Amino acid sequence: MIDQDAFADLAGRAVWRLATEQWEAIRRAGDLVYTSLRAGGVLQAFGTGHSRSVALELVGRAGGLVPANQLGIRDVVYYGQAVPAEILDPKVERQPGLAARIWDLADIDPQDVFVIISNSGGNAAIVEMARLAGENGHPVIAITSRAHASHAGPDTRLADLADVVIDNGAPYGDAALPLPDGGAICPISNLTGTLAAQLLVAEVVGRYLADGETPPVYRSANTPGGDAHNAALLAAYGSRVRLGDA
Repeated sequence: MIDQDAFADLAGRAVWRLATEQWEAIRRAGDLVYTSLRAGGVLQAFGTGHSRSVALELVGRAGGLVPANQLGIRDVVYYGQAVPAEILDPKVERQPGLAARIWDLADIDPQDVFVIISNSGGNAAIVEMARLAGENGHPVIAITSRAHASHAGPDTRLADLADVVIDNGAPYGDAALPLPDGGAICPISNLTGTLAAQLLVAEVVGRYLADGETPPVYRSANTPGGDAHNAALLAAYGSRVRLGDA
């Protein structure tokens, strides 16, 4: 039967698998992010399409890490000379050279660490951003689907370029609840990707606390003193942390 109970069961199992089977990958990713931030780096989060929402999960929200910046296709309009019409095509993420344009508009420090999110891991902007990060000496953490990559042919994928791969557990094509005619509904990559992002934040904050340090974490702007607290932490990073549409 196809109904909300069927998806709730499937989603619950996907969440459990990620939290248990990806524990070691998230621990290693936490090590990379903590080392970067303690050295003055920033977490650079990048995703295209619906993966943007997972990147946004890491940036500019209450309870999240302050030294985290979202890179996005929209940057070529926000901070560059492109007009909005250039990025309205949903296939723009497949455009060669786009990642380099985004990179050139960002204030990237040698200590920065990259978290790149893509279910398929194969679009040009994703692969090129991962390659740029690696070639410039930055650790790369991928949140992606190994199942999709295994069905997608021999082309280079995000997972091939990452130092740590967190498998979001999504099936080939992402939609996870099969239909009688052979199609499927209800993608899960954003659900498990968001969980992976927050598990990563918890790992990093735990390392700060274990070392007797105060973690650089946002407070809600809707609580007393929240704005002042956040502004004081953000001042240390200047243009390196751009909240954009966060």
